[in-house]
Amino acid sequence: MRNNKEYGHDAIGKRGSGILLHVTSLPSRFGIGDLGPGAYRFADFLIKSKQRYWQVLPLTPVDYPHEQSPYNCMSAFAFNKYLISPELMVRDGQLKNADLDALPRFSQRKANFAAVFRFKDRLFERAYERFKSNRERPDDYLRFCEENSSWLDDYALFIALRESQERRSWIQWPAKIKDRDAKALESLRKTLKRTMEREEFLQYVFWKQWVALKSYCNDAGMNIIGDVPIYVDFNSVDVWSHRRIFKLNKDSRPLFVSGVPPDYFSETGQLWGNPVYDWHALRRTGFEWWIQRIAHSLKIFDCARLDHFRGFVAFWQVRSAAKTAKSGKWVKVPVDGFLSILRKKLRRIPIIAEDLGTITPDVREVMWRHNIPGMKVMLFAFGDGGSANPYLVHNHVRNCVVYTGTHDNNTVRGWFMNEASKAEKQRLFAYLGRRVSAQVVHEEVIRLAMSSVADTTIIPMQDILGLGSSARMNCPAGQRDNWQWRLLPGHLRPSVAEWLARTTVTYGRA
Repeated sequence: MRNNKEYGHDAIGKRGSGILLHVTSLPSRFGIGDLGPGAYRFADFLIKSKQRYWQVLPLTPVDYPHEQSPYNCMSAFAFNKYLISPELMVRDGQLKNADLDALPRFSQRKANFAAVFRFKDRLFERAYERFKSNRERPDDYLRFCEENSSWLDDYALFIALRESQERRSWIQWPAKIKDRDAKALESLRKTLKRTMEREEFLQYVFWKQWVALKSYCNDAGMNIIGDVPIYVDFNSVDVWSHRRIFKLNKDSRPLFVSGVPPDYFSETGQLWGNPVYDWHALRRTGFEWWIQRIAHSLKIFDCARLDHFRGFVAFWQVRSAAKTAKSGKWVKVPVDGFLSILRKKLRRIPIIAEDLGTITPDVREVMWRHNIPGMKVMLFAFGDGGSANPYLVHNHVRNCVVYTGTHDNNTVRGWFMNEASKAEKQRLFAYLGRRVSAQVVHEEVIRLAMSSVADTTIIPMQDILGLGSSARMNCPAGQRDNWQWRLLPGHLRPSVAEWLARTTVTYGRA
């Protein structure tokens, strides 16, 4: 097996630990977490807690119909402009203090995305007007646009067209626009120039704020772990502009959609509904789109978690008319060819495979052959399997990342109080050597995760705080209240940082 340093895992090659918290969950005055002061305060909390890693969910733009799931993205390359900090825009002269005077009374506990969008859109319009009035464009703006032109131009045009078409899906646009007639698009680029430049400006602002935050973390010895969703939304710029790499019919509608078969989370499987890739078409291009995507992600993050890694070996495709995911089938992917070209092109590919759910030996073999670390989730350790359960700490290996739970799980306390069976609790107690209460179960499971031989341990912030089910980030296949949880300013208490720092030192992860 190749060693971590040779294969480019140096971003996660040292023994360490970190916290999973998405940017939307950060405290802020603006109804949603952002890249401003709340992000820096959280980074300081991580530093005081002696953490090496901050893991976030995807930063890509999302749309209303999916309740803001960051895994249903409108672009695989663009950024979610609503994570831009208005306070930093004021600091940088893009807004004035007076622009923030009419701030709505946002909830601090839950994100109200629709209200945030309305408010921030007004701010963004003012900021762009100021930017536009200055005929001299900053050098770093021009450089950003040039370096990202491969995706930025199409994204800005896509957003401008959506606005001009009353936010209808691109499949409903006039034929020449839908089918990307070159002359029609060239004309529209002139007509929609203002809206396109506004979107390019906002992508630049996000990039500038993100690079500054990441540099702040890196300078303190902390790495950022990001997340790359395997699929994009059908109503995305990627499907509109790269139809040949998706399985679509002659009318450009999906022949098949994504999902997973019945599993731990759902008896009927999960019908995600995203268009699936045509990997044969991708192979003919040298996997160009995917290589560009991962290269782009590794500019943004120090390490990237590949969502649903199982789908890079074989994916579950379901007929687009199906009502559930039960009737799908597995389709193989030329994964070795893809990963070999990826490593040749990028040299370093610090990635983590999300390998949860039903994982077959061929997936394990690919991960072993390419030395890609997988995930171990402590909440799965006390189900069936006895002492051979792969999630139990004594069965861990160095080259993996241990989580108490993920964004798709209940919190440890919520699991213990609402989901764990009597048998699971008894197995937990037997493993710990004593009974524990709901008030301290999170601390005990965190200690187990920290004690693992695995190089890396990541703890969701909700588990650090010992919060219950109401703090859950996402319930797969659920339709309400997902992605809304937010960290309160009072949660970042010195006593919490001190406890976490002591625990981190005890298990050699500082």
